[in-house]
Amino acid sequence: MHPTHTPNREKEMIPRTLLLGMAALALSSLALVSYSVATGRAHVGTPAGGTVVHSTPLILEGLSAQAVTVKRPDGTVLADLPHGGFITVIQSGMARERLVHHIAGNPPVNIVRYDNGRLVAEDPSTGWSAELYAFGSDNRAAFEALVAKAEE
Repeated sequence: MHPTHTPNREKEMIPRTLLLGMAALALSSLALVSYSVATGRAHVGTPAGGTVVHSTPLILEGLSAQAVTVKRPDGTVLADLPHGGFITVIQSGMARERLVHHIAGNPPVNIVRYDNGRLVAEDPSTGWSAELYAFGSDNRAAFEALVAKAEE
């Protein structure tokens, strides 16, 4: 039995010009990165270095997809947040990195202030870090409030 109508395969395929364009984009990106590496071009878009002004160790303990508890290393609870918002996001990112590196327990993360205004969450157990100042003033303020409370 022969079908009376064969579907047009051209309608099912990705247009040739689109495929060529995607290949050109990928090859162009590869060429630019290769040139940058080969010539030793300085990195751009990376945070400026600085001198550590202050470092505050905190333990971020995720309780659910939204909840997080923030403690001092001695176990004193600084904040118990059922909807931790950005703090939960940072805790989740850190927890994922620790899972990948097979880090047992929940060692403290350091909230580090640099002389050039950077505020960074740095995890010494994995080398992971997050530039907290880059996520907007409200998110930065959330961590600044935790640091201030930890200093009390």
